[in-house]
Formats: sequence, structure tokens, C-alpha cells
Amino acid sequence: MANPPVAVELLNEQFGPHPAHVPPGGWVGRAQPEKIIKTHCCFCGMQCGIQLKVSKNQVIGFEPWEEFPFNRGKLCPKGVKRYLQGGHPDRLLTPMKRVEGQGFVPISWEEAFETTVREIKRIQAQYGPDSFAMLSGVSLTNEKSYLIGKFARLALKTANLDYNGRLCMVSAGAGNKKAFGLDRASNSWDDIVHAEVILLAGTNVAECSPITTDYIWRARDRGAKLIVIDPRVTPIARTCDLHLPVKPGTDSALLLGILRVLIEEGFTNEAFIAEHTSGWEDTKAAALAMSLEEVSRISGVRVEDIQKAGRMWGEAKTSFLMHARGIEHSTKGVDNVVSCINLVLATGRIGKKGCGYGTITGQGNGQGGREHGHKCDQLPGNRDISNPDHRAYICSVWGCTDEELPGKGHTAPEIMEMIHAGEIKGLLSICFNPLVSLPDSNFTAEALGKLEHYTAIDFFLNETAYHADVVMAGSLHEEEEGTSTSAEGRVIKINKVVDPPGEARTDTSIILELAKRLGAGKFFDHFTDSESIFNELRVASKGGTADYFGITYQRIVDEMGVFWPCPEEGHPGTPRLWEDYKFKTNDGKAHFNAVTYRPPAEEVDDEYPIVLTTGRVVSHYLSGTQTRRIGGLVDLCPDPYVEIHPTLAEKYGIVNDQWMRVESRRGHVVLKAKVVSTIRPDTVFIPYHWPGKKAANNLTNRAYDPVSGIPEFKRACVRIAPASGPEQ
Repeated sequence: MANPPVAVELLNEQFGPHPAHVPPGGWVGRAQPEKIIKTHCCFCGMQCGIQLKVSKNQVIGFEPWEEFPFNRGKLCPKGVKRYLQGGHPDRLLTPMKRVEGQGFVPISWEEAFETTVREIKRIQAQYGPDSFAMLSGVSLTNEKSYLIGKFARLALKTANLDYNGRLCMVSAGAGNKKAFGLDRASNSWDDIVHAEVILLAGTNVAECSPITTDYIWRARDRGAKLIVIDPRVTPIARTCDLHLPVKPGTDSALLLGILRVLIEEGFTNEAFIAEHTSGWEDTKAAALAMSLEEVSRISGVRVEDIQKAGRMWGEAKTSFLMHARGIEHSTKGVDNVVSCINLVLATGRIGKKGCGYGTITGQGNGQGGREHGHKCDQLPGNRDISNPDHRAYICSVWGCTDEELPGKGHTAPEIMEMIHAGEIKGLLSICFNPLVSLPDSNFTAEALGKLEHYTAIDFFLNETAYHADVVMAGSLHEEEEGTSTSAEGRVIKINKVVDPPGEARTDTSIILELAKRLGAGKFFDHFTDSESIFNELRVASKGGTADYFGITYQRIVDEMGVFWPCPEEGHPGTPRLWEDYKFKTNDGKAHFNAVTYRPPAEEVDDEYPIVLTTGRVVSHYLSGTQTRRIGGLVDLCPDPYVEIHPTLAEKYGIVNDQWMRVESRRGHVVLKAKVVSTIRPDTVFIPYHWPGKKAANNLTNRAYDPVSGIPEFKRACVRIAPASGPEQ
């Protein structure tokens, strides 16, 4: 239908005359861009290429970047809508301070810096340098991650620095280091397409990293078989050849069972094992110590399906195994990771076309952000902060003494425990929302209330920042240049698209100003822009397992990304690791790691008889600070819900779309039921992107993996009941 004349007149008045090239009935929907800039999505670890349209210092739209090799212009719902966050009315435009009875009031940058630095000095003088902690995030660029690691150690002078990757990738990192001596997906995603069988363990790729699904579908088009391990029939599982509906928290038992099938039915690659691995005999013995019947009892997966999985994996000539938070968010996260790697090594299918292993990074720069020094135990290049040789090298790059470089600090959950206990008195955070992200939200809220001072740097006032004394208005992804590293290990370029609005400043300028005011300017004054920080990062990473030395900004642009390790400028980069079977371990071999099944931190009982698991939805990202402010994404999923099987719903008198109460030993939520047949009958699922009374982490358990320190988000024991309405 043609537009009514009055509508056309109004549109012409607002946007100008109807251009000749617009089809009849159409009109110019927004101003034409002044420029289009190639950059990358700000959300998940896929880091898809995108072109942002800019007019009058605002992002007004996007265009596909079809030449970028990873996503070839394809984007998920979050990528399509990501440009809409910049103009949101919640955007922080000025520093603020919290005033009792008034909330937050604007202040000058001078007052924000002066107050923060004064409180840092006061607290550290009274309680010691480690009484002030810093929490960072891995949606930041590599440059910011590197800068924050250096800032916390040399300017803030604290050992207590950690990052929100502690809630994401640390179990994968620890398992990769145990097996390979290096923490990175072993292949670019191109190898997925050439695999005959793909095994997905605890990864809802269709919702959490949708462009990865395209690679799997292309493999399927070539005849690949797909195995999915998940307590839910996720969207990707609906297309699989074999779904293994594991009980949350029992993955290592199931993986032991699959390994047993490989051993008993002769699918192991004995020549590869003998020549290129160590630890096989102990691993083999551990697998054979548990019968398939016992595996089935523990995991809830039928014996015949365990056998089928082993045969599908064993009979293939090429294969690709991928895992994510479903197996990593566990007190046995590292055990689960090495159990997956054991399947890959047992068949010798690694380091070749179509043969590989990938850890699916969750956060935007979850890969690069765990390499360059804002972890409590880490220095740049993925060096060990407790290793004297590693410390000496970084001291030589930074121009400091060993005495000036603090030692190993505490993990993010431990820092919150120490705040609650009164051992840490002050906090500086950037790009981290622990009140929504950490387990047991009530405990976290209590801890934040005990701080003597808290300064938060962010671009929105997230739920944690409501507890801050000072809030500094920082920068969005598109407001500062830098680099990021994708899930594949591809280092890519983030281009500055617009300036921060109002009086907001770039995160880098805020950190550098704090360093100067804390008296550490000599370590930072030479940084003139992001590229100068990256060039120091290159040197600091040289010789480390995460070696970026040969990567330059120009190379990244010219080559559309460079895969690390890249030790020299003439080096081509390394899309596929281990082609020479020379691993980065102490003996040069890949290490099997024997796993003995351990039960989860919480077991069901008569009081709490149901298992809760948590996860993401396609329209939201992490704590929802950004995506809950984008209308099109909120419309897709405005609120959390409880997925519950019809059998369980009937038992408790719950019907679809009814309010229901879910309660653990730590707290409760009241949400609407979504009755589905795609979940185990003994399990419920809640997505975790919401705060307050809707937060899934009101229920989760402060129990941690003993190696990685990651919380057990994927299993808590709960009880359920119908409810009359929402929490008031």
C-alpha cells in the first residue's frame, strides 16, 4: 500500500525528499552515513567482522563486512543490534559520586580522580598494599588488558588483581596447559568443515556463538556426524545424530565411559600415543576402572548411547571436538576439559586438516584477555607470575625491580570472599559486574556493602556500580582503538569509530591518569596511543607461550587478522597448532591426564531434590548490562524463565507460563515456567542475564574448581513450587 500523502510530507520534512532510487512506498529511514568503518562485534568470542555507519559522531547503523574471513558478513541477533547501545539515555556522560539520600550526582573529573587516589593511598597506608584490589574484564582489548595488569602491579601496587574470565575460560586454559603446555584452540574454525564427526560438549553454539553453527552446518552438508553432550536438547542438538542428555555435573564420568569404549573396541591410535604422548597408561587404567553400567548410573546416559558415541568418534578418520561453559562451569571443570582432550589424543586426530580441538571462548576478548597479565597468577605472554625467569624478563621490559613486582594474588571469587571477611577494604573495577556474574548474589551484595571505598569504571551504571562511591564514565568498544583475539586465536583490529560522548573518557586515558597520580608515571608516560601499548605488549609477550611479537597493526589490517603464536614479523602466524607434534610441555609431548570421577559439590536430597543448571539465550550477553538496553534484543527475551520438563511440571502442579518459585540453600527466584520436553525430567534451567530478584545467581553455589578457581554455575540443588505471582 502506498504511504498516505500526509505521511510522505512528514517524512520529507524530517529526512528530505524521497530519493529516486528508493522503491515506491519507501523512504529514507535515517541520515546517510558520513563514513563506514570496518571493525568487529563487541560481544562473544567469535569477534565477527562488521562495518559501522557513522554520522555526527554517532553510530547509526551497520553494513555486513562480507570480506572478513570468519563470518563473511553473517551476524547473530546481537551483532545486528549492537550498534544501538551508544545512544542509550543510560549512557554515563560524566563522573559521578554517590551521596546518601540523593543517589548519584555528577562531579568533575578532578574530584573523581582526587577522591579515588586519596582513598587508595589512605586504605593502603592503613591496611597494606594488598588491601586494595582490582577487578577487570575480558570484553576489553588486548591493550587494556595488558595496561591493567601493569597498572595494578606497578601503580596500585597490589597482588590482588583478577578478571571476569575467572567465570568463563580458566578451566579451559588450565586443561589446555596441562595437556599441551599452551592455552589456545588448536585449530582455526576452517578445520571444522572437513571433520567427519563433530563432538560438542556443554556448548549451546546456536545461541551462544551462532556463527560457529554455520561451520558445523557446512560440515554436515559434507556428511559429518554430530554428537551433542548436554542436559538440554538445545537448538544445535535438535539437528544432531546423537544426543547424550548428561546429568549436570557428571560430564567426567560420561567422558570416561566414551574413552573406555575407544580402548575396548580398538579405536586408539597406539603409534601416535607411543611416539607423541605421555601419561597414557594411568589414563587408560582410570577409564577401565569404571564400568559402562556405573557410568550410565552416574551420568544418566544409556549404555548403548555411550557405546554409540565411542564408535562414532572412533571410526571417523577426521574429527573435531569443541566444548564451552557447560562442562567448564564446574568444581571439576579442569577434569572435564582434560577428559575431552584425552579423547582427541587417544585417537591421534590433532594437528591435521579436519582434525582438531577447540575451546569456545565466551566473552568478546576471552582469548586475548587471558594471555597478557590481568589474571592473578599471570604476566604477559601467558607467563607465570611465580616463575623467577618469567618475572625477570617482564621486569626487564617494564623497567622495574623484582621487589616492585607483586607476586600471585587471589582469584575474583576469593577477592569477594576477602571483601566480605574484611580483609580487602577497597576496590577498583572496570568492565565487570560481579553482583550479577558471581555465584550467590546475596553474599556478593553483602560484601560490596562492607567496602570502605569502591570506584567503578564503566559506560553504563551496572548493578554492581550502584554500590560504588565514585563512578568514572568510560568508553564503549567502538570509542577506542585496539586489538582483540578471537576464539580461533586470530588477533584482529578494533577500530575507533566515534569519540566518547559528553565528558566520558577512554578507559586507557583514565587508567593512565590514575597511574600518574599514584606516582607511577615513569612506567606509563611513554604510552601515547593504543598502538604504543600494543608494541610494548609484543615485546613483553616475546618468547612466551602466547607470543605476539611478529604481529603489528599493519599486518592485522593487511591480512585480516594474524594467528598467534607469531614470533617474528616474517612469520605467517599459526592457524593450526601441533602440525609438527612438538608440544609446549616440559617433555615436548602431549600429556594425557588421568581422571577419577568426583561427585559435584552439591547432591540432591529430599529437601532439595532437583538439579538447576544455568546458561545463556541468543539475545543477551553476560550480565546483560548492554543487551538489556537494546530494545530489539529485550523484545526477543524480556525476562528470565524456568525451563521444566512436562513430567516434573505435572508432579508439582505447574503449567506453562505459570509463576513458580525456585529455591536453593542460598536464595530464591520467582519466574514464569516454560514447560518443554527438551530438558531432562530431573533438571530445570534458568538463563542468567538478569539482576536482582530475577538473578539465577541468587541460587548458585560458591563452590570452586580446586585448580582453576571457576565457580560451579552449572549445578545447584533446588526445590520448586507454584507461585501466585512475581516477587514484589
